[in-house]
Amino acid sequence: MELWFTEPHTDTAKFSIKVKKQLFSTQSEFQRIDVFDSEEFGVFLAIDGLMMVTQKDEFIYHDMIVHVPLAANPDIKNVLLIGAGDGGSVRELTRYDTIEHIDMVEIDKAVVDASREYLPFLAGKLDDKRVSIHYADGLKFVRTKQDEYDLIIVDSTDPFGPGEGLFTKEFYGNCYNALTKDGILVNQHESPYYEEDAAHMKRAHKRINEFFPICKVYQAHIPTYPSGHWLFGFASKSIDPIADLDADAWNALGLKTKYYNTDLHVGCFALPNYVLEMLKEARDE
Repeated sequence: MELWFTEPHTDTAKFSIKVKKQLFSTQSEFQRIDVFDSEEFGVFLAIDGLMMVTQKDEFIYHDMIVHVPLAANPDIKNVLLIGAGDGGSVRELTRYDTIEHIDMVEIDKAVVDASREYLPFLAGKLDDKRVSIHYADGLKFVRTKQDEYDLIIVDSTDPFGPGEGLFTKEFYGNCYNALTKDGILVNQHESPYYEEDAAHMKRAHKRINEFFPICKVYQAHIPTYPSGHWLFGFASKSIDPIADLDADAWNALGLKTKYYNTDLHVGCFALPNYVLEMLKEARDE
């Protein structure tokens, strides 16, 4: 008997991979959490039936959500991570000796527990002494912060269920207030390809653009995400991701990465015309 995990990307398009076995399943207070072992993509985490991260291609997502802002501003010391319960973003952040403190805010402890048990390749740095884990609502947590973080990474699920509040105007405004004068906000920005995903992307871009003087979007190819074409948002009070990139300084750190490099850093901000048109529409609405 063959077992397959199938995720609907639209009402008429689905993504399927062959599964060797299911490793874990639970219904937490917030969502259903499943861990599978697959033939092609290794161990992967699914939440509410949607694939969040896989062993084979997670490096693309985590390289791009972490190293892009760190290369744009090497002076980042205090970081707020919202979501990120699998630990992959923490893993990449802890590679920087210059980072002094990381607050990770994850609403669902069950995601962290499952990642520690079944995804140690992601969660292995959650016990780093610089990391403080807060099991709380990211929307509420950031409300109380003022001029505190050099970088906020919103590593959230999609904009429904527990992650819905992390795509609101209130949330982005609070992030702006929580950042220092050179602060950077990076978020997973959804896909521009399918209609529903594109609508979420445009709404997030519009709301972020209302607060930040520098508001740009960059891309990566992540095979297991809907359409494979995935976007990230880069917003800042003063740092431009291209003009302020010091490629020599980042390369001198000697960090070995599988996806990110400083040539790609510049290139990933060059977007297809259909995406540029959507972003302009969002800003003009």
